[in-house]
Amino acid sequence: MHKRTLLTIAVCTVGTAVLFTACKNGSSSVDYAAHDAIYKNMDTTVKPGEDFFKYANGGWLKKNPIPAAYSSWGIGNLVTEELRERLRKINEDALKQHAPKGSSSQKIGDFYYSGMDTVTIEKEGLSPLKAELAKIDSVKDIPSLLNAFAHFEVIGVTQPIGAYVGQDEKNSEKMMMNLFQSGIGLPNRDYYFNTDEQSVKVRNDYQQNHLPTLFKLSGLDAAAATDAAKKVYALEKFLADSSRKLEDLRDPYKNYHKMPVAGLSKLVPQINWKDLFDKMDYKNVDSVIVGQPEYYHAVSKALTTYSIADWKLYLRKNLINEFSNDLSKAFNDEAFRFYGTVLSGRKQQLQRWKKVLDAENSLMGEVLGQLFVKEYFPEKTKERYVKLVEAMKGSFKDHIDKLDWMSAETKKKALDKLSKINPKVGYPDKWKDFSSLEIVRGPYVQNIINANIFWHKREADKLGKPVDRTEWDMTPQTYNAYYNPSNNEIVLPAAQFMIPGVKDEDVDDAVVYGYAAASTIGHEMTHGFDDQGRQFDAKGNLKPWWTAQDSAKFTQRAQKLINQFNGYTVYGLHVNGKATQGENIADLGGIAIGVDAFKKTDQYKEGKKINGLTPLQRFFLGYALGWLGQERKETLMNQVLTNEHAPGFLRVNGPFGDVPEFYEAFGIKKGDKMYIDPDKRVKIW
Repeated sequence: MHKRTLLTIAVCTVGTAVLFTACKNGSSSVDYAAHDAIYKNMDTTVKPGEDFFKYANGGWLKKNPIPAAYSSWGIGNLVTEELRERLRKINEDALKQHAPKGSSSQKIGDFYYSGMDTVTIEKEGLSPLKAELAKIDSVKDIPSLLNAFAHFEVIGVTQPIGAYVGQDEKNSEKMMMNLFQSGIGLPNRDYYFNTDEQSVKVRNDYQQNHLPTLFKLSGLDAAAATDAAKKVYALEKFLADSSRKLEDLRDPYKNYHKMPVAGLSKLVPQINWKDLFDKMDYKNVDSVIVGQPEYYHAVSKALTTYSIADWKLYLRKNLINEFSNDLSKAFNDEAFRFYGTVLSGRKQQLQRWKKVLDAENSLMGEVLGQLFVKEYFPEKTKERYVKLVEAMKGSFKDHIDKLDWMSAETKKKALDKLSKINPKVGYPDKWKDFSSLEIVRGPYVQNIINANIFWHKREADKLGKPVDRTEWDMTPQTYNAYYNPSNNEIVLPAAQFMIPGVKDEDVDDAVVYGYAAASTIGHEMTHGFDDQGRQFDAKGNLKPWWTAQDSAKFTQRAQKLINQFNGYTVYGLHVNGKATQGENIADLGGIAIGVDAFKKTDQYKEGKKINGLTPLQRFFLGYALGWLGQERKETLMNQVLTNEHAPGFLRVNGPFGDVPEFYEAFGIKKGDKMYIDPDKRVKIW
C-alpha cells in the first residue's frame, strides 16, 4: 500500500478526561505559562546542541520508565490510554443497553462481552478453530491446497498469495487486483538471513521455540512438532529468499507490473488464476498488477518443491498463529512470549480489557468512532486545524515558489498538485456501513473471523466500481495520520491533535505549529513530494511530470539525507537511510514549512517569552514533544530492521541539524554534536 504513517502524533487530556475545546490563538489572554505542555518535560542539564531530544524531553524520560506491559512509553501511549478509557465507557454502556440486534450498540456490547468472557474462552481451547483445521486436513493435492489459500484469504489468515484491491497507480480512477509478496512468518525477509544480534536471536527462537510450541499446542507430540517446525521454516525461508528488501519496495515503477490474468500463468503455471480469484471473492478479474514477479516465480516453484504434507503444516501454523491472541491462555501466552517479549522486549501482557478494545477498534473502529466524535470532537474544535492546514499549504506554496533548484516548468505542476491536495480533518463526512457485519456473544474467535470476512468482502466488492475518494482508511480515534498518493490526500484523524494533560485552548501557537503543523500536517503534505509521492501527479497517477534535470537535482539532495541517516547507529545497527528517506524527507519538509508558517503568526511577531522560552524555541520544543518517549532495546532494533521510519529521537535530532532556524533559536555553534557544516546541510523543500 502507498500510504505513509506518522508513528507519533499528539493528544490533549486533563486527568482521565479527553478534552477537545475551542482554540484561542496568538496574543490571547490565556495563561499559557501555567499550562505549559513543554516546559515541565525539559532537562536543562543537557545542552540543546548536544542532544536536543534529551534536552526537550529528558526530564519526563527520567521520571517515566517503560511499564512492564509495554515495548515503549511516551506521548503516544498517554494518548492511547486516554482513548481506551473513553472507549471502555462506550463499551460498558453498550453492555447495559440490551440494544436491538444489528444496532451499533449491540455489536459493540456483544463483541466486548465475547472478548471478556475468559471462562468460556478457556473452556473452548482450540475448538473454535475445529472447522478450519478440518479444512486443512482435507487438502490432498495442489487444487485443494489452492482452495485452502482462497479460504484463508477470505478469513484473514496469511498464505502465499498476497492479494488486495487498490487503485491502479497509473490510473487512479480504477480499482485493480494487486498481488504483493507475502507468506512469511517473521516480520521481515531479512530476519531469515541477517547475522546481527537481533536477527539471530529472533530467528533462533522462532525455529527452536515458537514454531515447535505452536505445533505442540495444536496436538502434535514433541518429536512431530520439532519436525514440523523445521519443514515450515524451510518453506518460509524459501519464500523469503525471493522477497524484496524494505528499501527495494520504495520504487513504485519497479514494483508495478501490470498484466492480463493469462500472463500470471507464465509466472505460476500451477494456478488457475481465474478460478482462484473467484474463490477469493474477487470477481471478473481481467488484469492484475504484480508488485514482485520474482516472488511469484518462487511460489510457483514452492508448490511443487514442497510436499502437500509440508504445506498443510504451514497452513496449520498460520491459522493458529493468526488467532492465538483470541484463544485460551496457553496460545495467548506463547503469542505474547514471542511477539511481545522476544521481538519487543515487553515483560507482561496488557490488561484483558485493553486487548479486547484494541481488537474491536481495529475491526469495527468507525462504529466506535461515530460515538467518539459526537462526544469528544465538536465542530468548533475542527476549525482550528482546518485553518492550520491552509496556513501550511500557503507556506509550502511560498517554499516551492522560492526554490532555486527547480525549473519553472516543474514548479507550475508542483504548485498545481499542492493546490489539489485534499485535506480530511477530524472525521469522515460519510461513515462506513456495518449493517452486514454479524457480531454475537461468542465464540470470540468467530467474531474476529466474521469481522475479517466483512472487511474482505467489502474490499473485494470495490473491483470494477468507481473510486470512493470520500473514504477514510483510519478512524477518528486513531493516533496516526497518512498521505495517500493515489487520492492526493492527507488524512488527519481527530485524536492526533490531542496533548495529554492540557486543554487545546491552553496551548500556544508556537507549540501547536511545531507539534501539529510541522510534525503532522506538513509532514503528510511533504509525502506528496518525497521520493515516492513526487512520482504521482495531481490526480494521483504514477506519471512522469518532472523534467529530467529537476528529477536528478531532487535525487542528489535526497541522497545527502540518505547519507546523513546512514551515519546514525542504534545498538550497533546502522539506520537504513534509503528505506527511511521518505519519512526523513517528510520530517525535514514539515519542519521547514512549519517554521515559516509560524513566522506569520502574531505570537512569533510579538516575540514574548513564555517560561523563559522564545516563540521560536517553543516551536522546536513543540515538535520534539510529538516524539516524547523511549523504547526497549528489542523494539528499537526491530524498528531499524523492519520499519521505514527512523527511531523517534533521530526524527528530532536528525532533521533539526539541517534547519537554520534551529541554530538561531538555540545558539548552536561549531563543535556542538548536532552542528552540521552549512554546505553539508540538506535542503529539499
